[in-house]
Amino acid sequence: MEQYLLATQKMEQEVMFPSLLRGVFPQQEGAAPAAGGRTDLYERYQLLKAIKPMVEKGLASVTDQNQTGAEADTALDEGSDSNLEERLSHHVNGLQQVLTDLTKNTKALTRRYSQILEQMSLSEYQSSS
Repeated sequence: MEQYLLATQKMEQEVMFPSLLRGVFPQQEGAAPAAGGRTDLYERYQLLKAIKPMVEKGLASVTDQNQTGAEADTALDEGSDSNLEERLSHHVNGLQQVLTDLTKNTKALTRRYSQILEQMSLSEYQSSS
């Protein structure tokens, strides 16, 4: 989780003009494919920024909402307790994979933004020469 938060912090510091990412699609290196078709880097940037507070806070708000339902289901079978460790391990592994994917996406977006700025800087230098 720490790597994701550091990558997101770096992205927020470097991406000063997110609108430069409009119409730019991710390169295949390390970027996970988008779920609902191709999204440009601007949409991906917005998504990554929207996800960050939830990761920072953990799932406390979701847990609070579900607690009323959980309190109603306080009677657990003893057989389900033996499965808790396996279920927890499965969910922790899933969370770790999601955070790894988010980190890769964040780093790829930041790299691509830096490339865009370099190209802009290079073209300005060449036009002024």
